[in-house]
Amino acid sequence: MPALLRTAAAYAWRLIAVGVVVRVAFSVLGQFHRIAVAVFLGLVIAAVLRPVAGLLTRFLPRPLAVAVALVGGIALVLGALALVGETVADQRSGLEREFVAGIDRIERRLEEPPFRLPADAFADLQSRIGRVLSDHRSTLISTALSGASRLLEGLTVLALAVFCAVFFTHSGERQWQWLCDQLPTGARQRVTVAGRAAWRTFTGYTHGILLVAGTNAVLVGIALFVLGVPLAVPLALLEFLAAFIPLIGSPIALAVAAVVALASKGPLIALVVVALIVVIGQIEGHVLHPLVMSWAVRLHPVVVALAVVGGAVAAGVIGAVVAVPLVAVVWSVCQALREPGTSHTGPPAADSPPPAGG
Repeated sequence: MPALLRTAAAYAWRLIAVGVVVRVAFSVLGQFHRIAVAVFLGLVIAAVLRPVAGLLTRFLPRPLAVAVALVGGIALVLGALALVGETVADQRSGLEREFVAGIDRIERRLEEPPFRLPADAFADLQSRIGRVLSDHRSTLISTALSGASRLLEGLTVLALAVFCAVFFTHSGERQWQWLCDQLPTGARQRVTVAGRAAWRTFTGYTHGILLVAGTNAVLVGIALFVLGVPLAVPLALLEFLAAFIPLIGSPIALAVAAVVALASKGPLIALVVVALIVVIGQIEGHVLHPLVMSWAVRLHPVVVALAVVGGAVAAGVIGAVVAVPLVAVVWSVCQALREPGTSHTGPPAADSPPPAGG
């Protein structure tokens, strides 16, 4: 047998074995995906709260500092949601009038050249939508009930995430040290180095993406407010949440804003919002990410795009959100384990990861 073929076969069966292990691991995680999502969210919350709790520890006992940081974070989130709800309630009557007038303007423009749609096209479309809703009423009701159950599952996952985050923030180092102590002596040092690198990258990514998302939301909110687009605050919040999906999240959120602008302010303002998509994308890709994220996540944009698409295909929106930090953490661990200085021993530093039981 040629040496090249023997080498290729050796690599091939090893790759097949690794692929089987990865497939089995993801299948097992898929059975407990809610717990995995809760732990991930707990790590995100802990990465945000640990610096605040560490600062408060200078003045307060550790448990009280963690409690104050957690209550402050919950109050901030609830305040943002209350602001959104109040904004929508205040603008409700005006929005109804603007959207009705906007839809009428869109219908008239589509009846003019070059579209030349018949005048009864929209009336027929509305009647068809009404018939479809009437014919599938039972399906819609069951879908609504399923959505309610999913909402309850989401609240359960969120409660578990907060519960985990409290212990990760309060005693993460001790939990990680306990986990390392259960491993064979020869593996403890490599696991310690890998954990330190993973936690450093994860916290860096979390802080960076929060800063990027907040900057995008402020820019979008100011631009929509200046343009007079309604629901500027909710759309800015949507932009903040969408920014957690790199590359594609912000354009999707701004596309929603463009639709709102088209229905309320006409095509000219909608075109300005579309141009805003390009401007925000350039700022995010060429200013924010290089300045904020490069020190924590050193991934090529092609790798980021493939990770986002692959995560979305594998696990939907959750997969798209988790994919980039997961790839960044794996790459950081591989780089740390390849460095020659990984042979020293000692407990994890202050930036060591908080997960694991004990």
